[in-house]
Amino acid sequence: MTLVLITGATRGIGQAAAVELARQGAEVALVGRDAERVKSVAREARAAGGGGDGRAPVHEHVADLMLMSEVRRLAAEVEERYEHIDVLANNAGALFASRKETSEGFERTFALNHLSPFLLTNLLRARLDGGRVVTTASDAHQSGRLDLEDLQSRKGYSAMRVYGTSKLCNILFTRELARRAPELHANCFHPGVVRTGFGKNENGFWRLATTLGAPFFRSPQRGARSLVWLALSADAATLSGEYVVDEKVQLPSAQAQDDALAAGLWERTAQLAGLPAEATAA
Repeated sequence: MTLVLITGATRGIGQAAAVELARQGAEVALVGRDAERVKSVAREARAAGGGGDGRAPVHEHVADLMLMSEVRRLAAEVEERYEHIDVLANNAGALFASRKETSEGFERTFALNHLSPFLLTNLLRARLDGGRVVTTASDAHQSGRLDLEDLQSRKGYSAMRVYGTSKLCNILFTRELARRAPELHANCFHPGVVRTGFGKNENGFWRLATTLGAPFFRSPQRGARSLVWLALSADAATLSGEYVVDEKVQLPSAQAQDDALAAGLWERTAQLAGLPAEATAA
């Protein structure tokens, strides 16, 4: 039975993926920051196919992944509960209209969209041996501009540029993870422009834009399809280090294919995450 741990599981793509994974017979471990929403999605996933009558169970975990202390607590909780994780789906992410730092001193977009999946994956690496790591990236990475000397956007903040840079980081992380951890199958994907809660955590322009644009966006179910495909499909089992769009491997931007940049990002991120060099070595 395949165990999938999925973050950002209470809205949009994550919620749709969790339900579909359960429907396809996977054991699903949901992660969200709101306990009531986690319970609600767990009920939906169980109704779809998991959690009873001999079917795969659905588990619930609550953590605010914008905080690295919470990432570490979650990792410890997961390690204690599960002997092996077949799939880690790094799906949690957000766009923030203005630059603010968390209580730990990290810019919010960088913390949630990149630092959190980097740290969680590394902390769970022993439990993932032979498994798959699926990270939700975006075609928005093409607007990103990665400066290793300014990972936290102190020199200037533009919401879409910073978001795009965080998605570029997701692809570079995937590329470097595949190189450093050949025992894993690490891939990322672009879900398309999806009707989710994305952008609605902020007031003003982004909330209005996402509301007005919603009728033209993909459904969360369609956006989740590549995540589910990368997690469970036999066709995806041999892929590693790839960027996927609509269940097909595609080339990301030139910057996203820069191996030296990927290695540099990895080293800087490991330092910020407080991981010793040997913990993230090949």
